[in-house]
Amino acid sequence: MGQRFWKAWVVGLCVMVVIIPRMAWSLTDDEKNNIELYERLSRGVVNITSTVLERDFFFNIVPRQGAGSGSVIDKRGHIVTNHHVIEDARKLEVTLFNGKKYTAKFIGSDPNSDIAVLKIDAPKKDLTVIPMGTSKGLKVGQKVLAIGNPFGLGQTLTRGVISSVGRTLRAPGGALVEDIIQTDASINPGNSGGPLIDSSGFMIGVNTAIFSPTGANVGIGFAIPVDTVKAVVRELIDKGYYSYPWIGATLMTMFPDFAEALQLRVSRGAMIMELVPGGPADKAGLRGGKTRAQVGNYIIVVGGDIVVAIDGHAVESVEDFMRILRRYRPGDKVILDVVHWEGDRDRVAVVLGERPQGYRMR
Repeated sequence: MGQRFWKAWVVGLCVMVVIIPRMAWSLTDDEKNNIELYERLSRGVVNITSTVLERDFFFNIVPRQGAGSGSVIDKRGHIVTNHHVIEDARKLEVTLFNGKKYTAKFIGSDPNSDIAVLKIDAPKKDLTVIPMGTSKGLKVGQKVLAIGNPFGLGQTLTRGVISSVGRTLRAPGGALVEDIIQTDASINPGNSGGPLIDSSGFMIGVNTAIFSPTGANVGIGFAIPVDTVKAVVRELIDKGYYSYPWIGATLMTMFPDFAEALQLRVSRGAMIMELVPGGPADKAGLRGGKTRAQVGNYIIVVGGDIVVAIDGHAVESVEDFMRILRRYRPGDKVILDVVHWEGDRDRVAVVLGERPQGYRMR
């Protein structure tokens, strides 16, 4: 009896030794997917250290370093990151997954989409490309992974879902970026510029910011949609900057109070205050303001045409005008519905130009 008991006890112990570890280390399909994506793609996420010069308390010029992340996008060594990660940098250094460091060449950046491109001369065998997918058709609740390489401490992975789509975010250049992806995947300081990945292993966005009253992650992060990234990166690599459409005019939002005080026949729109001589709007025959008028505490230039629609899309403010205009490319022709100062309505065809470098659209 005693011998049989000990045999049974030994057999049971062996079964527990075999089964319990298997139970403890059994992975779900979702976990396996997370691990597979991290192991396959994390080598393509780099750390970016930027050195800028600034004045200290005693007005001495001293170097200051910042850190961010980036994604390798081709075997030529191009890396996409955020504009704000490399802004004003005097020196840029990229650290790969294997610890190798390279001085990066600045290729171009676009503050209005918060996208920048760098390039390093690294062996192709050390470059793992993060494939770009599409940001069309993304669904709230869809699983996403955020991979970063913050502060050169090594790659990190956070997991979450898309919590909203179609958000609007103001970029460092002042422009509103549309179709922003909102996620609850943690995007911590230093992760800016890293990729947002879907469950198939494709980049669907570039992580750019968090919303937080304290500076710590509270579960609201934002990523620039990859379809925007692809369009901007293509031009940054080709010519170092992204071309924006331009009509050559300074605009002001026409508020109902202004319209009522000026006895206009339209209450909302974007009023043309100034025209650039020889610019697209000037060539099309649009009219700018002629005289100054005081409305309450404001002095405004009046007399210009008021744009109320672009190709049938209603314009109620300058932001509406700019948002709609960014859907087009230089050389496209648009039809503007305008209300002349005298009250007559008109339709004017304008061939869009290319915004001059350094020009700020207002």
